[in-house]
Amino acid sequence: QVQLEESGGGLVQAGGSLRLSCEASGSILRMDVMGWYRQAPGKQRELVATISSGGQTNYADSVKGRFTISRGNAKNTMYLQMNSLKPEDTAVYICKATKFEYDYWGQGTPVTVSS
Repeated sequence: QVQLEESGGGLVQAGGSLRLSCEASGSILRMDVMGWYRQAPGKQRELVATISSGGQTNYADSVKGRFTISRGNAKNTMYLQMNSLKPEDTAVYICKATKFEYDYWGQGTPVTVSS
C-alpha cells in the first residue's frame, strides 16, 4: 500500500522561501509522475507543478520563475522549492504521485505567507 507524506510547510513572510518535501513509501516501483497541488480556503484544488520520471516539469503560470520542482536520489522523493513567496501562495500544499494511471495523495502541509 502506497502512502505519501509531506513536510516543510510553515509560516513565512512575503518574499521568503520554503522547501516542501514528499516521500512515497510502500512501492517497489518508481512513480511515473509526481506533483504538487494546493488548495486555499474558498478555492478549489489547483495544480502547482509536476515532474515525470524522466525529469520533465510543468508549472502553473502563477508560480513560473518562482517555484522549482525536483526529484531526489531516492526513487520516490520529491521537492518543491518555493522562492519569492506571496500572500496569495497561502494554501495547503498536497503531494500527488501517479503509477499505472492510479493517483496517490498525501494529507497536505500548510503554507502561510504573511505580508
